[in-house]
Amino acid sequence: MMNIPPSLNTIIGQQPYPLLFTIISGSHLYGFPSPDSDYDLRGVHILPVQEVVGLETGNETIEVSEFRESLERESLEIDLVTHDVKKFFLMLLKKNGYVLEQLYSPLILTTSPEHQELKSLAYNCITRHHSHHYLGFSATQWKLFDKEQTHQIKPLLYVYRVLLTGIYLMQTGVVEANLIKLNEVFNLPYIHDLIAQKLVGKEKSILSDVNADFHRREYERLRNKLQEAYESSQLPEVPSANVALHNLLVRLRARRDEY
Repeated sequence: MMNIPPSLNTIIGQQPYPLLFTIISGSHLYGFPSPDSDYDLRGVHILPVQEVVGLETGNETIEVSEFRESLERESLEIDLVTHDVKKFFLMLLKKNGYVLEQLYSPLILTTSPEHQELKSLAYNCITRHHSHHYLGFSATQWKLFDKEQTHQIKPLLYVYRVLLTGIYLMQTGVVEANLIKLNEVFNLPYIHDLIAQKLVGKEKSILSDVNADFHRREYERLRNKLQEAYESSQLPEVPSANVALHNLLVRLRARRDEY
């Protein structure tokens, strides 16, 4: 069980709108937080009707970045981002892996019955074209890793986490963002050592004894495997949850004051 710093719940309690759910994302979700890693909190808020249809509308996205006192270390950096339900639902209907990973994060800080309902509905938002999100994200992280003479561990772990998440999603239709759990399926022998180095080092620690050519070959191999998984995937071409999400959105707006 993960130890949740009290300051996380404090900052959530200070938010101006009711929350459908809030979760922990980032390196804590992915299974390789460094001792100095910040906490990436993500969630969905519910704007009142008057701030949706009126002349003065509310914030579709709220971002808060703060340093809080911590018993375990000098300070705790918290990065909170929440989206209004309509914006979040629209992102679910696109090939957006970020929002899927947030919705299905097991590191839940606050929840609601409709959060559980949304998880069920969102399975009908997953398509084979989500592979494009993971192909693009992995390319960005590989460039971050490869451009420096001294290679950081973090972007390399992101490369492997993203590619394995994408392959597993194409093969099973299940969203799994934790690299430790993914490697129980894929059994890549170098993953354990990379994670071990990240867990004991700093967030921007440098990879020791790096074989960049080996990792380049692995990156290209796994990209090809993700492309093959996309081509053979039995996932649907388009989402089919539009009507159900519309109905849930209407109910949430109407019942907002009950939260």
